[in-house]
Amino acid sequence: MRRRCSAVVGFLVAFLMTSVSVAAPRTGAGVGAAVTRARARLGAGTIARAVDQKPTLGDLDAFVDQIMKDWKVPGLAVAVVQDGKVIFSKGYGYRDVEKKLPVTTETLFAIGSITKSFTVTAMGMLVDEGKLDWDAPVRNYLPGFKLYDAVASERMTPRDLITHRSGLPRHDLVWYSSNFTRADMVRRLQYLEPSKDFRSAYQYNNLMFMTAGYLVGQVAGTTWEEFVRGRILTPLGMQSTNFSVTDSQKSADFASPYQNAKGVVKLIPFHNIDQIAPAGSINSNVEDMAQYLLFHLSKGKHGDARLLSENNANQMQTPQMVEPTSERWKEVGLPSYGLAFGVSAYRGHKMVSHGGAIDGFTAQFAFLPQDNVGVVALANLNSDKDPVPILVVYNVFDRLLGLEPVPWNQRFKEDEQKQKQSEEEAKQKGYTTRKPGTHPSHDIKDYVGEFQNPGYGTVKIEQEGDNLRMSLNLLSSPLRHFHYDVFEVPEDPLSPIEKTKVIFSTDARGDIASLSMPLQPDVKDIVFARMPAKVESSFLEPLVGQYAHGGLVYTVSIAGENALVLLVPGQPKYHLVPRRGTTFDLEQLSGFSMEFKAGRIRQDNRGGNVRTRYHVCAEEGEVRGSLNSQVTVAFKLALFHALL
Repeated sequence: MRRRCSAVVGFLVAFLMTSVSVAAPRTGAGVGAAVTRARARLGAGTIARAVDQKPTLGDLDAFVDQIMKDWKVPGLAVAVVQDGKVIFSKGYGYRDVEKKLPVTTETLFAIGSITKSFTVTAMGMLVDEGKLDWDAPVRNYLPGFKLYDAVASERMTPRDLITHRSGLPRHDLVWYSSNFTRADMVRRLQYLEPSKDFRSAYQYNNLMFMTAGYLVGQVAGTTWEEFVRGRILTPLGMQSTNFSVTDSQKSADFASPYQNAKGVVKLIPFHNIDQIAPAGSINSNVEDMAQYLLFHLSKGKHGDARLLSENNANQMQTPQMVEPTSERWKEVGLPSYGLAFGVSAYRGHKMVSHGGAIDGFTAQFAFLPQDNVGVVALANLNSDKDPVPILVVYNVFDRLLGLEPVPWNQRFKEDEQKQKQSEEEAKQKGYTTRKPGTHPSHDIKDYVGEFQNPGYGTVKIEQEGDNLRMSLNLLSSPLRHFHYDVFEVPEDPLSPIEKTKVIFSTDARGDIASLSMPLQPDVKDIVFARMPAKVESSFLEPLVGQYAHGGLVYTVSIAGENALVLLVPGQPKYHLVPRRGTTFDLEQLSGFSMEFKAGRIRQDNRGGNVRTRYHVCAEEGEVRGSLNSQVTVAFKLALFHALL
């Protein structure tokens, strides 16, 4: 959900809808009008500096029009602040292409991971009050906090949570695919495998920021949303800003999300991410975000009121963790990560920034603290095809620093063209790992069921004609046979899990027992174990009764909601777990199972499995109790010995 100013490629996702074409009306204050108003506010001193040819924004409108056209961006809003004032604020293009509704300076956009700095600002306020210590263990505030790694569990601090050094890679599908509560996601962290040692490497992680926001609510005795609104939004006058796309859609002026799918711009659904809110759910407009820029340029002050201590404001803008990157562009310095801000340099000037990217929206927030200049750019196009906000930020900096503009747009277009050529060459070569002429090892119906992972949640496999459909929590997609017992999500640029392989595995009995998927590339495949089949009481009731064999009477009864138990004289109670049809596993005895069958059972002595032969109601005394139909129970020999 976040990208620095030096990044172009976006993050997760989008889905479908209608094709659109994009034109670009402009609304809001123009360059000349904005400068005139700024001069009027600042007085004669500013006019004198203008005479001295202080750098201006010049023909920014023409530049924006061109890059929006080049990248097929439906709508964009930009605000620029300088020397403590808003000098430019304007909307371009459409917030809703179909209805031809223009973007204004009040249009709400998702700001994605720029939200993270609001979370850290809130934490800093708690530190100022002595309620939180950046470097105390998280367990001091969240006693149940637990990670996969025991050392990280014990030593993780609030500072570690917000500097991307937990050792965990993204594991983004945990939150993106689900509606798990924050408390539940914090609990699930213990099942997510790390890919690096604790504090050894920078690895971007949204779940850690979610945990930080959850911690804010717990420490403050409220919710993250209530704290941020009361302590940040309201004092800054950010009245239009909200925490959910559900709220955005209730406003009179909001941008719709769009996706560039193979060159065609399509309207896509809003994706609700309320549960991960502290990492990226805020929606705002450039008028509100301009005030937020001024707040951080003023090191925690708004007017004469100090909301955040200068010490903690400085810590946010100070390197905490080195980010691995190449020195590709000489204009951009090597990046590091502060507290929810990227810290780098642009053409020799210190730059503090953060980006945002979530379904159908891309954003950039950046400022040059030593030059007292800041820019925010918000767009309603998915980030993988939308470098426009970063192009605007860099171009504004070039103009206000009085430097010759860098041809960033040309560079990014060249990169895109190279990527297209590479993809086309790979397609023409037709390289694939698929083994032709194979088929699944089981009937298609045998793959149907529910599979669970304690970290990622539930996968449901359903039959859809001659094929399968998979649902990962709330995400659903068809599956197509790839080879052997491997299936694949079909190619779909609007699907976050396109081309994902699903590998089914069998147990010693030859049954489909689990599936796995490479959902996080730098750790082992995520394994989902098959869950017991869900059965209704109407299915279980005919199996209830007493069964006799070898002089002992076995009692089968229903316990709780739709669960069978087996009682054997002198033995503990055995819970029967549905496996398939009328076959049940004994929960307390791994590898043992029993099967209920109607009519007679043949005696067999193949492979060590012996099934007893008797008829349920054939002879008096063999079965006690009334059954709705003739039913027998057959045990594997090993189980029979265990019970006797």
